[in-house]
Amino acid sequence: MTTRLVVRREVPPGPPRRATLNLLRMLFTDRLALMSSAAERHGDAVRIAIGPKAMYLFNHPDYAKHVLADNSANYHKGIGLAESRRALGDGLLTSEGDLWRKQRKTIQPVFQHKRIARQADIVADEAGKLVARLKAHEHGEPVDVLQEMTQLTLGVLGRTLLDTDLGRFDAVGHSFEAVQNQAMFEAVTMNLVPSWLPLAKQRRFRAARDNLRGVADRLLAERRRSPVPGSDDVLTRLIASAAEDDDPLTAGQRARDELITLLLAGHETTASTLGWAFALLDRHPEVWERLHAEAVEVLGDRPPVYADLHRLTYTAAVVEEVMRLYPPVWLLPRIAQEADVVGGYAVPAGADVIVSPYTLHRHPAFWDAPSKFDPGRFDPANTTDRPRYAYIPFGAGPRFCVGNSLGMLEAVFVIASVTRALKLVKTPGYRVVPEAMLSLRIRDRLPMSVRRA
Repeated sequence: MTTRLVVRREVPPGPPRRATLNLLRMLFTDRLALMSSAAERHGDAVRIAIGPKAMYLFNHPDYAKHVLADNSANYHKGIGLAESRRALGDGLLTSEGDLWRKQRKTIQPVFQHKRIARQADIVADEAGKLVARLKAHEHGEPVDVLQEMTQLTLGVLGRTLLDTDLGRFDAVGHSFEAVQNQAMFEAVTMNLVPSWLPLAKQRRFRAARDNLRGVADRLLAERRRSPVPGSDDVLTRLIASAAEDDDPLTAGQRARDELITLLLAGHETTASTLGWAFALLDRHPEVWERLHAEAVEVLGDRPPVYADLHRLTYTAAVVEEVMRLYPPVWLLPRIAQEADVVGGYAVPAGADVIVSPYTLHRHPAFWDAPSKFDPGRFDPANTTDRPRYAYIPFGAGPRFCVGNSLGMLEAVFVIASVTRALKLVKTPGYRVVPEAMLSLRIRDRLPMSVRRA
């Protein structure tokens, strides 16, 4: 499926100035609707002027490829991620240039396929623990599935990448939630609210930042005191990289920044995907039935192993469809360093440029019935001429998510393990509401009752 790009004007169309108040309201209350309505009404290139800012939304695979890959050096991290530096510092999500390349080189070997394959038993074990925790709630009070998924993903992250138990640290998940809330607040208020004001939100943010820094410092200090011979995990590699820096103070701070970033990115995106998966399965019991049947056929009574990743094809298709509808990284914000032309449209230097996987994944030119939950789209037997950049749940270009393989392994194992044994049923009347922060999560909680399959 292809479309012909037609350049209509040098400056992209967009909402008129009289729409500013409505745009501001949507920026605060419904960012997904803001992006979706802009693309639906104005096309694949939109200029959204809000007060002193103008955002350029590009919603075509070719435009996304230009910004994220072909001319990626011209586009640094933008709205939301820039504000995250107050908590994340110069970690892999927020750094640029030579520092980013050094950090990527340090971390990337930890995510090699061979190493991830060796960690599959750990992922399966954590999935088994999740099932056991859920079974304890069978026919009892509803359980918050989001909290369970956060506990699961932190467990996997600690054991696979850090060789430690993150469960001993209190409120890590809540601390990251506070950090995201503050970063998005600063982004939508365009940094006009001074950070020194004694607002409750600011106090929660500072407490959360201090907690995360304390956790990272403790993990690094423990590993320095007790190195693990032959280890190639993240802690070992960060400490070795820091030892090469001429400035010990700067090196220690960067190691902490990188670790905090990994803690956030390593659990938040997969937890969000799993939360959305179980919310969607509640609404589509026919999909649950197929998942259950596949898990029973492929796994029987045993835990999943790495080779099962290629046998659980329908489960993998479900994960991909969940990420199409609710991509954990729903927004890829950039700032143009120099003036550019994207698809014939002028982009001035310093402009905020946005590529949104959420809107790309629902583009009617590339997806039939784009709002429908249909895992069959990703059936390996189906072929399509859909452009590569029409589906970018892990980003694209040099900034492609380094943890994509571990994330897919984790999601497939967890969904197969849970649906083989259990059925999760959303509390009647509870409304699942998307919340577009740094990740696209479910607002507040996801109460579900546990039933035996």
